Amino acid sequence: MVSSSHEGLHRVFQKDPALLTRACQRVLHIPFPEPRDFAVMNADLTEIEPVERRVDTLLRAETDEGTYLLVVEAQSERDERKRGSWAYYLSYLYAKYRCEPVLIVVTQSSGTARWAARPIRLGLPGWHSLSVRPLVLGPDNVPVIADEKEAARDIPMAVFSAMTHGKGAQAAAILDPLAAALHTVEPETAVVFAELVEACLVDPQAREIWRDLMAPVNYFFKNPVAEKVRDEGREEGIELGMEQERVAMVLRILEWRGVPVSTSVRRRVEGCTDLGQLEVWAQRAVHATAAEDLFVDDQG
Repeated sequence: MVSSSHEGLHRVFQKDPALLTRACQRVLHIPFPEPRDFAVMNADLTEIEPVERRVDTLLRAETDEGTYLLVVEAQSERDERKRGSWAYYLSYLYAKYRCEPVLIVVTQSSGTARWAARPIRLGLPGWHSLSVRPLVLGPDNVPVIADEKEAARDIPMAVFSAMTHGKGAQAAAILDPLAAALHTVEPETAVVFAELVEACLVDPQAREIWRDLMAPVNYFFKNPVAEKVRDEGREEGIELGMEQERVAMVLRILEWRGVPVSTSVRRRVEGCTDLGQLEVWAQRAVHATAAEDLFVDDQG
C-alpha cells in the first residue's frame, strides 16, 4: 500500500519507467533519445557510513545515443538543503558510473515547481564550476487528462496526471475517465495504479470518490477466493490473454468452490468478450450458490 504522495510521485516511474521519458518528451519537450531498455537501480548513494544519501528513484535508460541515469526526486515543498544534495547526487553518480545523470523533480505544488526549476550554480559569478538544471514536472506543465479515450491511450500518463493534480480542484475531473480506463487492464496493474493515485489525492471527498470508483477492481483482485484461484493458475503455468484470463477466472472460482457449471452457463461465459461483464461475474462467482446466479441481475 502506497502511504504518501511523496512515495507515489516517484514510484509510478518504477511501475512504468518509459513514462518518465515520455513525460520529458511530451510535457517538457526535451528531445530525450528513445530508450531501448530500462533498469531500476539501487537508490542508495551512501558513500561512507556516517552520512546516508538516498535518491527517491534511480533508473538506467539505454539509448542509441548512450546510457543515462534518471534521478527522480519527489518534492512536496521548498527545501534549500536539497539543492546541495541534488548537486552531490549528480556528481557522485557520474563519478561512479561514468554515465550522464539527469535530474527530474516531480511535485504537486506550483510554487515548489518554480523553486525546483531554478538552476543550481556553484563557483564564481559568471564562471561556474558546476551548474545543475533540474527538469521539473508539476501541475503547471503536466496536462489534465479528463477524456476517457485519451486516458486509455496512455494509462500511465493519465495516472501521473491524476497524481500531479491530486492537490488541486481539477483532480475530480480526472478520476472518472481514469477509472474507466483502468477497468480495461489486468487487475494487478490496475490495483497498483489505483493505490498510487489514492496516495496523491489530498481532498478527502476526492479520495472517497476514487475508492468507490475502484471498488470493483480492488474486490476482484484482493478477494481471498479470487487470489487463491489466481495462485493455482500460476502454479499450473497458465498464460492467457485478458479476456481468456477473466473467462477462466469466472469458471475456476465456481469449480474451486464446488459449484456445478452447466454447459449453457459455460458457453455463455466463454462467449463473453466484455471485460467489465466478466469482472462482474467473477465477483458474483465468489458468493454464488448456483452457476446461474452469475446472470441474476443482467439485462435480458
